[in-house]
Amino acid sequence: MSATFETPLRETHLPGFTLLSRGKVRDLYAVDDRLLIVATDRISAFDFILGSEIPDKGRVLTQLSVFWFEQLHDLVETHFLTAAVDDYPEPLRRHRAQLEGRSMLVVKTEPVLVECVARGYLAGSGWKEYQKTGAICGIKLPPGLRESDALPEPLFTPATKAASGHDINISFDEMVARVGGPLAEQLRALTLRIYERASELARARGLLIADTKFEFGRPAAAGRREDRVLLIDEVLTPDSSRFWAADTYRPGQSQPAFDKQFVRDWLERSGWNKQPPAPALPPDVIQATRARYLEAYRRLTGKELS
Repeated sequence: MSATFETPLRETHLPGFTLLSRGKVRDLYAVDDRLLIVATDRISAFDFILGSEIPDKGRVLTQLSVFWFEQLHDLVETHFLTAAVDDYPEPLRRHRAQLEGRSMLVVKTEPVLVECVARGYLAGSGWKEYQKTGAICGIKLPPGLRESDALPEPLFTPATKAASGHDINISFDEMVARVGGPLAEQLRALTLRIYERASELARARGLLIADTKFEFGRPAAAGRREDRVLLIDEVLTPDSSRFWAADTYRPGQSQPAFDKQFVRDWLERSGWNKQPPAPALPPDVIQATRARYLEAYRRLTGKELS
C-alpha cells in the first residue's frame, strides 16, 4: 500500500446541480430523474463530523458498495445504475476530479424508514442489550453467551432511522406497526439472505461479518412510488458493517475491527468532551484508519483500490 495519497475531499461543489442533502459522509444531488451519490472523505464519530478527513475513505465506500451490488444482483434488485463517470451526463463529466471512483448514479427511491440489521455475532449494541435483558430486539437468546460469540443463528434486528443521534433497536412487531406486515416480512427475508451470501464470501477471504445494516427503498419517479423493493445506499462497507479478521478472532472479548473504532478509541483517550467543535485527528491516526479501510477493501475484493 502506498504511503502517499491524494488530497482528501471534504465536500463537493457541482454548480448547476441541486444539492439535496449533505450527510455525515455523502453529498446527494438530483440529476434529472436520478440521484448522484458522492462519498466524501469526511469521518464522523459520536455523532459529530470530525475536523479531519480520511484520504480514500469515500473511494473505499463507493467501490466496495459497487462490488457488493455486483455480487448480490441475483438475490435483490438494487438502485445502482453506474459508477463510470464516462457514462454520466456530459455536464457532470466536467467535475470528474470530484467524482472519479467515489460517486455513483442511482435510481431515485423513497426509502423505507427502518434500518435492516443482520447480526451473526454478539457485539456492539446487541451485546449491551443482551447483558441487560438476555435478548436483542425482543429475541430471547441462550444464557451464558460471551461478547463476540457466534449467535445460534443470524438474527434480524431492525432499528429506527434517526435523523440525528444513534439509531434505536426496535422489535419486529414494532417494525410491522411502522411499515406493515408484508413489507416487514419481505425485508427480514432479504436481509438474512444477503447476510448469508456476504458472510460466505467474506469468510472465504479471511473475514467475519459480525453485523451489518442495509437500507431499502421503493422506486419513486414522476411522483409515483412503485411497490418493488430495491437495496439502496452503501452496502457491506466498513462504515455499515463490523468486519473481523478470522485468524485473530477470539470470543469472550472485543475484536479489532476494520472500521473507525480506532478513531473512537483515540477520541476517548484525547479528553474531548464530545461537544462542538469536533477535534482534528493526528496524522498517525489518520493514516492508521486509512490503512484499515484499504485493507478491508483489499481482502474482500482481492485487489487494490483503483
